[in-house]
Amino acid sequence: MQTICQLENFKIIYQDDYLVAIHKPAGLLVHPSPIDKHETQFATQILESLLNQPVFPIHRLDKATSGILLFALNSQTANQVSQQMQNQLIQKHYLAIVRGWIPEIGETHLPLKQHFDKMVKQSQIDKPDQNASTYWKRLDTSTLEIPLNKFSSQRYSLIKLSPTTGRKHQLRRHLNALSYPIIGDVSHGDRNHNHLFHEQLGQHRLYLAATELHLTHPSLKTPLSITAPLEPSFVKACHFLNFSQP
Repeated sequence: MQTICQLENFKIIYQDDYLVAIHKPAGLLVHPSPIDKHETQFATQILESLLNQPVFPIHRLDKATSGILLFALNSQTANQVSQQMQNQLIQKHYLAIVRGWIPEIGETHLPLKQHFDKMVKQSQIDKPDQNASTYWKRLDTSTLEIPLNKFSSQRYSLIKLSPTTGRKHQLRRHLNALSYPIIGDVSHGDRNHNHLFHEQLGQHRLYLAATELHLTHPSLKTPLSITAPLEPSFVKACHFLNFSQP
């Protein structure tokens, strides 16, 4: 089951003459995609309608992921901020709920194969793995006294993730490879635990949210920090697990 989009969670959370940041709801595409032809609403389209001008997305955010999405208001600003992104000068932080008690701090540098959609030619697929780096910090843990599979209780962690590269589905793939899949991930997760959360909470979503973005303002040359609150559905899961944070 795919994440359901709640458009009431679409909000502008930062705006000046050069940049605008939104909170993208889980389940909303950034822009049209040939592999999601049934979708009719997109973050870029909605924002352009609100501002009555073109916008330039600076980075990607998976359809199922909620949180901060940054846009430039002109092409020059877009190029300047994209350069910061390429040089790994922008810090991005996410919150996620994962299966198991992950170590308190850690990092992984597992190379990832490039992900392609069905329209890409085979010659483009045969490329070497991409370097990818993800750091994490565990914020809280929880145990549910609910039997599942061969275990009488289930363990979960709330973690802060800090990737320094931006590969497709990087956080989801890295955590799955470490055997701490993100709850609600239908592509790289554990369907039994996904089903458990749906049964208990009555909602479908990926429990991954982009919550912090730190960069240098391209015009003012001063530090700029943008934060986004969690969606109510994510907060509901945190309360269900009795997490003390966020």
